[in-house]
Amino acid sequence: MTARASFLDTLRARFTALREGLGMVGRGLPISLGLLLLLSLIAAVVAFVFLRSAPPTTLTLTSGPKGSSFANVADQYRKILAREGVTLKILTSQGSRDNLARLEDRKQDVDVGFVVGGETTGHDTSHLVSLGSVSYQPMMIFYRGKPRTLISEFKQHRLDIGLEGSGASVLAQALLDANGIKPGDGTQVGHRAPAESIQALKEGKIDALFAMSDSTPTALMRELLRDEDVHLFNFVQAEGYTHRITYLNKLVLPRGAIDFGEDIPPENVTLVAPTVELIARDDLHPALSDLLLTAAREVHGRAGLYKKAGDFPSAIEHDFAISGDASRFYASGRSFLYRSFPFWIASLIERALAILVPMTIILVPGFKIAPAVFRWRVVSRIYRWYAVLQRIERDADAGPLDAGRCDALLERLEHVETTVTRLSVPPAFGDLLYGLRSHIAVVRESLRARRAAL
Repeated sequence: MTARASFLDTLRARFTALREGLGMVGRGLPISLGLLLLLSLIAAVVAFVFLRSAPPTTLTLTSGPKGSSFANVADQYRKILAREGVTLKILTSQGSRDNLARLEDRKQDVDVGFVVGGETTGHDTSHLVSLGSVSYQPMMIFYRGKPRTLISEFKQHRLDIGLEGSGASVLAQALLDANGIKPGDGTQVGHRAPAESIQALKEGKIDALFAMSDSTPTALMRELLRDEDVHLFNFVQAEGYTHRITYLNKLVLPRGAIDFGEDIPPENVTLVAPTVELIARDDLHPALSDLLLTAAREVHGRAGLYKKAGDFPSAIEHDFAISGDASRFYASGRSFLYRSFPFWIASLIERALAILVPMTIILVPGFKIAPAVFRWRVVSRIYRWYAVLQRIERDADAGPLDAGRCDALLERLEHVETTVTRLSVPPAFGDLLYGLRSHIAVVRESLRARRAAL
């Protein structure tokens, strides 16, 4: 019983100290506690808003035409994110340039998209960041007729470079410009849809087709590779192109890589390719950035025709700066919460922490310093009357003291005593209050003695 009573006494003492400490900010415990809680809630709300602690459960990605490599990859992302309870909305597009235009336009409800390198000219990309490069996007030129070794040999021929808005169209135009092929020199440049351009090539209505899998379905490109009347252009000057057009990479499509039985292609083919970057708006939630990069590692991390295992995704900067969240992911992986718990649980914990941490930062120090500040406040309320007593004594000693001045000083002293008597202080400070009252009595007796002597 003695130990229990001691424990209860300790609790009562701490509660009393806390109650007295809170008295400094209001006229009573309810008001004081309410003010502290209000401040902590305001801090929690501010932290919640600025730290974006609640990640959305829906994400919108702009991909490419149906059947394209971009669309296929987006569908794989969708399945991976669904495992974490996040819904990925996929918007089809004409390709890379179309994706960049959507991301650039803040009115468009788009969060992330695939963009091929070399397309930022003339675009405002200040609010866009890269989550990293995820793949190569080789340019394939299919043509009919005799074998050609230089792109300049396509001058004054009928060409199709893909739909405007596609990555193929942008890179094809750059390659044509580099080889001096320009409008008005007899070259016909078209922008058909992928299926139409492939059919036109088969029927001999065009001489060459520039295609990339961001906008041309992979199945259609494989169909052209199997056509005996159609050749795949070999970039013998690939090294030179990568030096002149710096966002290009030199790749090799190995002999037989498409079909060993039919030996397609029948020899190694050198290609050029920009990299594909996963581009997001700079307000993308860190948790969703981590989730997208986790999906990218699962989808793009395997070995392929043009890459080794682990080559992608990579944090190599090209046209866009790598986001801070992506840099942290490449350095240390997903954050602890999202690495340790399912997405929805981690999100719940993160939201709770966003509220509790700011409240704790305010409440804990507030509760600790409240008793000390309260003691200073109470002591100052008592000690300031000593200054009044000192002024009364100085006035009494300033010059000859007559009966009128002495009565006036006694009246002032009576007012002080009346006010001090009304002071309400905690019992712990009673000695200070009664000490003040005894000192008032001393001054009164001194004045009365001097008044009687007059």
